[in-house]
This record gives sequence, C-alpha cells and structure tokens, in this order.
Amino acid sequence: MSDHSKIQPGHLERAAYVYVRQSTPHQLEYNRESTERQYALVERARTLGWRTEQTQVIDEDLGLSGAGTAVRAGFARLTAEVALGRVGIVLGLEASRLARNSADWYRLLDLCAMTDTLIGDSDGLYHPAQFNDRLLLGLKGTMSEAELHIIRARLDGGIRNKAARGELRRTLPVGLVWGEADGEVRLHPDAAVCAAVRAVFARFAEFGSARRVWLWFRAEGLSFPLQANTLAAIRWVEPTYTAIHNILTHPAYAGAYAYGRSRHERYVDATGQIRKRVRRLPRAQWAVLIHDHHPGFIDWATYEANQQRLVTNIHPAPHASGGAVRKGAALLQGLAVCGHCGRPLHTHYRGRHGAPGYHCAGKTVVNGRGLYCLSVGGVQIDAAVTGAFREALAPAALQATVRAAEQLESDRDAALRQWQLALERARYAAQCAERRYRAVDPENRLVARGLEAEWERSLGARAAAESELARRSAQQPRTLSPQKRQRLAALGTDLAQVWNAPTTTDQDRKALLRSLLEEVVIAVNRAHASAHLTLRWRGGLITLLAVQLPRSHPPALRTDEDTIALVRCLAVHYCDAVIAGVLNRQGRRTVRGERFTAGHVGNLRRYWKIPHFQPPTVAPEGPALTIQQAAQTLEVAPSTLHRWLNDGFIAGEQDTPGAPWRIRLTDELKARFVADVPPGYLPMLETTKCLGVSRQTVLQRVKRGELDAVHVRRGRRQGLYIKAIDTGPDLFDPAP
Repeated sequence: MSDHSKIQPGHLERAAYVYVRQSTPHQLEYNRESTERQYALVERARTLGWRTEQTQVIDEDLGLSGAGTAVRAGFARLTAEVALGRVGIVLGLEASRLARNSADWYRLLDLCAMTDTLIGDSDGLYHPAQFNDRLLLGLKGTMSEAELHIIRARLDGGIRNKAARGELRRTLPVGLVWGEADGEVRLHPDAAVCAAVRAVFARFAEFGSARRVWLWFRAEGLSFPLQANTLAAIRWVEPTYTAIHNILTHPAYAGAYAYGRSRHERYVDATGQIRKRVRRLPRAQWAVLIHDHHPGFIDWATYEANQQRLVTNIHPAPHASGGAVRKGAALLQGLAVCGHCGRPLHTHYRGRHGAPGYHCAGKTVVNGRGLYCLSVGGVQIDAAVTGAFREALAPAALQATVRAAEQLESDRDAALRQWQLALERARYAAQCAERRYRAVDPENRLVARGLEAEWERSLGARAAAESELARRSAQQPRTLSPQKRQRLAALGTDLAQVWNAPTTTDQDRKALLRSLLEEVVIAVNRAHASAHLTLRWRGGLITLLAVQLPRSHPPALRTDEDTIALVRCLAVHYCDAVIAGVLNRQGRRTVRGERFTAGHVGNLRRYWKIPHFQPPTVAPEGPALTIQQAAQTLEVAPSTLHRWLNDGFIAGEQDTPGAPWRIRLTDELKARFVADVPPGYLPMLETTKCLGVSRQTVLQRVKRGELDAVHVRRGRRQGLYIKAIDTGPDLFDPAP
C-alpha cells in the first residue's frame, strides 16, 4: 500500500471506512489473529493521510458469511455511504472480506467508480474508475468466489465420502448414542429412555395413529425424554405430538443410517431478498441409506408399514380414498367411493338416532340449485359390506382372537412399566442429591442451603412417584387366567358375536375393515331403489354386491287445521277473494309458503268439500251492511260506527279477526241516531257532573243498558248524548 499517487485531496476530505468481517462465530472465537489484523487497518488509514476522527469501522457483520445468502447490515450501510459520496477509501484485509459473490462485489465497484472512491487491501490501492485497477479488482472478486466454491466442494466431498461409509457423526435422535468405533451407533444406556421409545412403537401398532399415541401418553401422565443438540443430558418433559411423530418417521430407529434427507435451497422472497429454506426430500432422493447399520427398535419392514399407515391417515387428495379412522357409525368412512364421478364419499348422520349415510361432494346444478350426484343411507350398505367381510374373515377368526388376547396381555403393563422406571429415576436423583449435600462442608451455608433445598425437592418427587405407582398398581387389571383365555378363544368361532360386542367400538370395526378392504365403490339406482357395491380387496380380488334400499316417499303437504277451520267459517259469509284477503292479513301462508289467492281458497274448499258462499234467500232481521253502507244510511262518519263498535254501544258481526264488520240495520239501531236532542238527554260533560261520576263509569253504565244514549247528527253540538234526567209525568197535567 505504498502507491500514494492515487490519493487526491478530495479523497482526504471524505471519510475512510474499514470493513471488518469473519465468516462464522467459530472463526470469530478462535481465529482472533485475523480479526486483530482487520482492526489494525485503522492505523493504516492514518498513515495514508486520513485523520483518526475521519476513520469509521464497520464491524456489524462479524460472524456472517459473505456468500450473499445472509443479510449483511454492515455491508448495506457501507454501500449506502459510498453511493452518497461520503467515502474517500474503503479498506479491507482482502477482497474476500468485502464480498464472496459477484453481485455484491461488482455493485460496490460500480458505486466506487461513479463516486470516485478508492479501494485498498493488503496488496495496494485501486481506483475502480481506471480500467487496469477495475480489471484487477474483478479478478480478485472472481477468485474470492471461486475459492469459496473450492472450499465448499472439498468439505462436501469429504462429508459425503464419510457418510457413504456410515461414519459421519451427525446428531442422533433420542434413544440412540454414538459408540467409540467409527460409525458405531448404540442404544441409549438409560433403560427408561429406551422403554419410552419402545412404548411409542407398541402403542402405534395398536392405535394406528400418531395423535392417538400422543393422547395416550398424556392420558397416562407419562413424561418423555428430550435431548438437545448441544447438551448430552436427558430432560424428561411433557410429550408433544412433534416428538412422537419424529420417532415414528426417523429411519434411525429401524437400524438404518440415512444422510441427505433434506436439502437447503435458496429462493427470492416477495421483497427481492435471497432466503434459505429446508426442503424434505423423498426417500428415492436421499444421498445415503444404509440398511442394518446398527441395532434398532424395529425392523425395516415395520418401518415401511408405519410410513404407509401414516400416509393413509393424512387427509386424502382429490379422487383418492383414505384418511384416519374417526369416531362415528359410518363403517365405510375413508373407503367409500362414488360410482358415478369417482370422488370419495363424505359421511353424514340423520334422524333421532343418527343413522349414518354417504354423499358425494360433487354437485350438479338442477333447477337453479346444486344437488349431490349421490346421497344414500348407510345402514343397509354397511350391513352388506360387514356380511362380506365376515365371510372372508371366518377362517382366520380363531387365530385373530387368540392373537388379540396375547396382545392385550402384553400391552397391559406398558404404562405401569413406565411409572416403575420413573420411580427408579426419582430414587436415583434423590440419592445423588443426598450425596452432594453430605459431601459439602456444613459451615458453608451458602452452598449447603441450596443443596438441602434440592435434596428436599428430590425427596418430594420420589414420594409423588411412589404414590402414583401404588395408585396405578391398584387400578391395574389382573392378567387373564388360562380359563378366561380358553373362553375368549372359544368366542373366536363366532365372529358375529365379537363384532357386535359392546366393547368393540366403531373405530375397531373400521380398522378391521381397512385391514382387508382398499375401497368400496357405491352406485345407486333410484328407479329400482337399489345400490350396486364393488368391493376391492387387498391383493386385487373384486366382489360385487347388490343391496336393496328402502323406498323413500316425500312427506305429504297438508294445510294446518286452524286455516281449514277458518276457511270453513268464512265461506258461509264471504266469497273466495274476500277469504283470501282475510287469510293474508292474518299472515297465513299456503303449504308452499305462498300468499293466498282466490284460486288457492277455491282449491282448498273443493278438496275439503266446503260449500261455496250463497246469499241467504230469507233476509234476517235487518239487512247486514258493511261499515261504509251503514254510515251512509245513518248519515254519520264510518269512524263513528267504528268507535261505537269498539265501545260496545252497537253490535256487529265479524267471523274472525281481520274479517270485515257487518252491522244489522234494525229499527232499534236507527232510533239511536237522531237529528235533534231528545228531552232529558245531556252531553257527556254535563252527565258526569249531574251524576257525580267519571266518564268511564258513564260509558260502562251505557254498555250495561242502565243508561240510554243517542247520537245527534245535527246542530252545533253533535255527538253522544245520555239520558241522565228522568222527566216523568207532568204535575200540571190532569189526572187520567
């Protein structure tokens, strides 16, 4: 860095930036000499003519790679300062410290050339605006990127070569540890850890679902071993679904050595940044897979069967059957396939007792709405498939029952064994705590108090484990006796009795069906009320079944009894159009939810044989007039008649609420409407004063007939008048 001719006064007026970077935290911790050399460039900038206060050090990127995949905040700040023209020189120990990828390197060169910024390293000073210097800097950047590629190729080649022999030591899952020899893998020396792992595989063979295994651990209150990547000690924690699923899917538990199960990929996110992600690869793309590499908890055939079972538990893809066994009485859940479109059938339950049924998810538009191409009850179909299954399984019924009894006996002590191991672990922890407490100097109370508290906690955990083990031992059912085993084996001859036993759940029946059946294709013929079933068994055999379905009749539509009775009552006095108006005003609707019309009322009458309205041949006492007709005859307003009807002064006829009023125009009614005020009749106010009662009392007495009332329709004081004064005979009249 002795060529000072390229440094101009304009460069010295701007700041000098020293970029410091180490690729990994390991290099930052152990390769400290390189870090100190990079910080020493501050003194080099001072010898080149920059003052100390002008020199800026950027070291935010310590521990980050310069390959371009990591987001380097320090390099981004450096390029921003260069673009703003605030930098006179950029100093780095070498080109690889600034960048190990062409994108970042050439972007920095372009910015330095445009802003007249120098670049310096251990070999000299360069001006990117000059052709020779830019050419040399380009070669340095290319060599830096090529060097990174060579280093990676050497490392990857060595790793892959060692992994191909099964000797590359990677992190092993819990339950497995590395041995002393090259590539030696052993089972964990802790029996409790191995027992927990074996319990996972045993429960999965019984339940067939990773989630049910996880729920079993939680229901039994069992803890699960956890081993961190950086710590060798085992921690016992509450089991998680992820831990259970990882054990079931990791090939190391089947004694296989696998390398390259995942791959790191780079991609561009929505903001344009380069990101990294881990992609799980299928088994065919694994780099290394060595069978029988070490002792495992299961064999490879069991591992493959478990993977296939886990795949079938996933929600099936379109036009594919499968799915985990769930609760419910529909036995063909996950097996039934539509015979019309090939889609997997969904289950539903209807009725008071929840009868199962199957329907197709595909809909076709009919009359403006979507209809399922298949929807059928499942009672008869399940019975037919069950019968075919029993016939196919009858020869192996006895053997299956005995095997189930043996499996039941072997599984009974699984949870109890886990608690016994937990008690042993608690006792060992208490003994260790006691030894640590007794080994400490009693005078050192600062340490003794902590060890004493730890000893007390260990004793409490041991006591809790002992009480829990005693409680579970008392609840543990007894082992089957030879007599009970013989009796259970005798039941195997009658598969129907075992199938219909109360202890056999719907999930057990579904699991049994799936053990032999792959799918059941259902095609329904509504015209003949039958279903055609195609049973495809494992192994390729096909069975055809024809099932008769119950004929379904739609419920009869019938008008409610109240509406029929009302129509029967109104038909005596009114025509169909008036009756329809009355029914609509009351908010009544036809059986199809429509408003009543004259045609609807006529059809209803004719169906129920209700006579049509006929005007009476002999008129009753006084003609029956409507409110408007009576108001015209009596020369009053219709509101007056409505008010008198509501007050009860006159009588009216109405067959039902909402029907028109009818008023009989009799001589008595006509006499209540007069032109002039009769003698002895007073208006309402004077009547109340004369009688000394309230207005309401006067109206009540008029309704009861105790007082006479008339309506005066002429004069200045029209309205209601009450006879409150009895004139009686004249005293001056001669005696009769």
